[in-house]
Amino acid sequence: APTPAVIIRVKNPDAAFAKAAMCFYVPVPAPASGVHPTAIVASDVVLGDQVSIGPYCVIESGVKIGDGTVISAQCYVGFRSVIGSQCLLYPQVSLREFVTIGNRTIIHNGTVVGSDGFGYSVNAEGIRTKIPQIGTVEVGDDVEIGANVAIDRARFGKTRIGNGVKIDNQVQIAHNVVVGDHAVLVAQCGIAGSSSIGSKTIVAGQAGVAGHLTIGSGVVIAASAGVSKDIPDGAYVMGSPAMPADRMKRTHAGIMLLPKMKERIAALDARLKKLENPS
Repeated sequence: APTPAVIIRVKNPDAAFAKAAMCFYVPVPAPASGVHPTAIVASDVVLGDQVSIGPYCVIESGVKIGDGTVISAQCYVGFRSVIGSQCLLYPQVSLREFVTIGNRTIIHNGTVVGSDGFGYSVNAEGIRTKIPQIGTVEVGDDVEIGANVAIDRARFGKTRIGNGVKIDNQVQIAHNVVVGDHAVLVAQCGIAGSSSIGSKTIVAGQAGVAGHLTIGSGVVIAASAGVSKDIPDGAYVMGSPAMPADRMKRTHAGIMLLPKMKERIAALDARLKKLENPS
């Protein structure tokens, strides 16, 4: 006989499981507040209450760090950058100059925020000259950025990551991109320069969005899709070039039939030749 079991029914199983899992979570001891003796902190840096600066960090001149923020070992925070309250930077995060990070944001190991955008002018001989990237990056509140993510600074103005955005590992966000509030960018996707991603949109793994596009709100871009045109609100696209999912599924189903269709066409062609040349 089957073993009796207790079933707990809830409206949102994921949310309920997240709460239950906390009963088994073993928290890592919180680092002590203060500046580790091996850290290098400029004399004019402004630190809030209960800030922790870990071993071998470098905090440049003009930086401001909010209350309760933890900067883990070997992080770099560039000139005049601002980090909000209750943030957590894991080891080896680099924030370049003039970057702004909102409150309660988490950035995982190896991520670089504010590296130069990829911009060059080309002369008549095909020689490329670097275009200065003089803009900034602004990251909102309650954002989580995975490991080894690159978010480039704007050529002019700002690259903007909205509130509540979740970014997986190894994502590339180019200069002047705007990511709307609560969007999700999954591992290894890439957003080319000056494109905008609407709020609550999901860009799945290894998808690519070309430059200067407008992607609406509530859009789902399936894994490995290649987006080359604007997408309206609420659309679900897949494939390369990306197209509405139902159309792409029909197209793919047709492609799968091509080998048998080829055999049938060859057989029909042979029969036709016999009819045309009965001798």
